[in-house]
Amino acid sequence: MEKVFRALADPSRRMLLDRLFSKGGQTLGALAADMPMSRQAVTKHLAILEAANLVSVHWQGREKLHYLNPVPIGDIVRRWVGKFEDARVESLTGFKAGIEASAACAISGSRGPL
Repeated sequence: MEKVFRALADPSRRMLLDRLFSKGGQTLGALAADMPMSRQAVTKHLAILEAANLVSVHWQGREKLHYLNPVPIGDIVRRWVGKFEDARVESLTGFKAGIEASAACAISGSRGPL
């Protein structure tokens, strides 16, 4: 995960991933078009993304096509976000139950646990 976090830390690499998310199978030339950096810089960023397994490469004839690999990002979500999400869902479930109990008491005319 260390390589993935380091790769995602750079805004230029995140921009490349966004481009691959919107349209996979792009060549270096297509990815470098309209980027605020040289083609060589894009190549270096792609190498870092490939090393982190965030980009996969497939050759089609003489063209090297780049694709987003979302699996490492999914691993991060499950590892780092998922455990916090479970606590949030439990908290919201408890909050909902409390609101529903208060509403039921209000409808029946009795005083609730507020």
